[in-house]
Amino acid sequence: MARRFTLMYIPDSGKRTRRYLVTHRLIISALAVASVCVLVLGYICVDYYRLQLDQQQFTRLLIENSEQRQQLSHLTRSFGELQRDVVVMAGAEARVRESLGPDASVPKAVPVGIGGALETSATDMTALQKQINDLRLAIDLRRESQEEVRDLLNDKHSLASATPEGWPTKGWLTSYFGMRESPYSGEPKMHEGLDIGANIGTSVTATADGVVVKATTEPGFGKVVMIDHGYGYRTIFGHNSKLMVTPGMRVKRGDKISEVGNTGRSTGPHLHYEVRLNGVPIDPRKFL
Repeated sequence: MARRFTLMYIPDSGKRTRRYLVTHRLIISALAVASVCVLVLGYICVDYYRLQLDQQQFTRLLIENSEQRQQLSHLTRSFGELQRDVVVMAGAEARVRESLGPDASVPKAVPVGIGGALETSATDMTALQKQINDLRLAIDLRRESQEEVRDLLNDKHSLASATPEGWPTKGWLTSYFGMRESPYSGEPKMHEGLDIGANIGTSVTATADGVVVKATTEPGFGKVVMIDHGYGYRTIFGHNSKLMVTPGMRVKRGDKISEVGNTGRSTGPHLHYEVRLNGVPIDPRKFL
C-alpha cells in the first residue's frame, strides 16, 4: 500500500500546475480531526436540542405552576365561603330545632358546626382537596338534616292547623263537659261537649282546617255538622238553624259553617260543640 499520494491542482487559465505531496499519516490525521469535529458538532446539536426541550418544559412547568397557584387561591376562597355557609346553616337549623322542642334534636351523624382556617398541613392541592371533600360531605349531611327539619316543620304546621283552637261562636257557656243532670230525665248523664248560648243566626265557624264529613239533620243534634281535621281530631256542631257546608267540602279555621239555632233536642238557642280525638270525646275547654 502506497505511503504517499500526489495531489495536482491544474487551473483553467493556463497558470502553472501545482503539486502537493500528501502522506498516509496526514490523511489519517485529517480524517481523525474531521471525525472529532463531526462528533463535537453532533454533541453540540444534541445538547442544543436537549436544552431547547428543557427550556420548553421549564416554560410549561412555570405556566402550570402559575395555574396551580391560581387554582389553589380559588379553592382556598371557596373553602372559606363553604365554611361560612355551613356555619350559617348550622346556626339557623339549631334555632329552628330549638323552637321545635326536644323531639327535633340534631342527629348524631350531623356535625353541629364546622369552621376555622385551613390547617397548616394543607400546603398542596391534595391536602386542600381532601379538606374540601370533607366539607362537602358535611354540607350534604347538613342538607339532609335540614330536609328533616322542613318535614318536621310541615308536620308541625299541619298538626297545628288540624288542632281545634278558639271559640266556634260568640256566646256564653251554659253547660260544661262531663257528668251533669239531664234536663229531660233529671238523672246523671255524660255531657260530651260544651253548650254555648247565643242568639239564633249567630255565625258558627270551623275551629281547625279539615273536611266536612257530615252536614245533615238528626233527631238529637238537629242540624249538625261534623268536620274531620286529621291526626285523629273531629269536631261536632249541633242544634244549628242553618247549614252553610256540604259533605266533602274543605274548610279552613275561621270559615263560616253554620248558624246557631234551636233544632233537635234542645231547650233553647245554643250551639252544642264537641271535640273528639280518635273517637273519644275530650273537654273542648282545653282548646278555647
